Amino acid sequence: MLLYYITDRTQFPGDEAARRARLLERIAAAAGAGVDYIQLREKDLSARELEQLARAAIQAIRGASSSARLLINSRCDVALAAGANGVHLRAGAQDISAADARALLVRAGMSSPIVAASCHASSEVALAASEGADFAVFGPVFGKGPDAAHEQVAPAGLSALRAACSASVGGMPVLALGTVSTENAAGCLRAGAAGVAGIRLFQNGDVAATVRRLRSLP
Repeated sequence: MLLYYITDRTQFPGDEAARRARLLERIAAAAGAGVDYIQLREKDLSARELEQLARAAIQAIRGASSSARLLINSRCDVALAAGANGVHLRAGAQDISAADARALLVRAGMSSPIVAASCHASSEVALAASEGADFAVFGPVFGKGPDAAHEQVAPAGLSALRAACSASVGGMPVLALGTVSTENAAGCLRAGAAGVAGIRLFQNGDVAATVRRLRSLP
């Protein structure tokens, strides 16, 4: 079962310095608890700020003696500069394709880059798989959190998740995203998901307890 923590420092209280400090603490805790991937998704930061935060996140992961991999949202240049493990792209959108991102990262010297893709339809999952993405994150399965309610995105539901998993050519893993909890994650696994992703799922509460409960699911 793959576990994927998506960061959002704006959910923490305090000024910018306090938020970044809290985020790095949470990244270290999540990595130490056994989360597999961490997506640094701080879209409002400049490239330089994102690179600095990424470098600090890598140190936090190493300090936790963890094998968690850090992916940078959309920015291949930042992933390369910071020494991250790869990138997270939006399938079929403004981002470059998974195949082009992998080729770029390899040419620039990154060994075995990880390329993930956000998908909101079965067709996007199929596209990501055909382009060689390592895995897809599909959602929102159960909806979005209150801070994103203004976007009015309807929940996809478990049936759509099941269809998305079936559309994954060659068995590319599909992770469920969108108000996933320890209570409903089992349904995602039964629908074919290879794991779960989330912000609050890993950023709120006792992350070690959350990971234990998820790992104990059949």
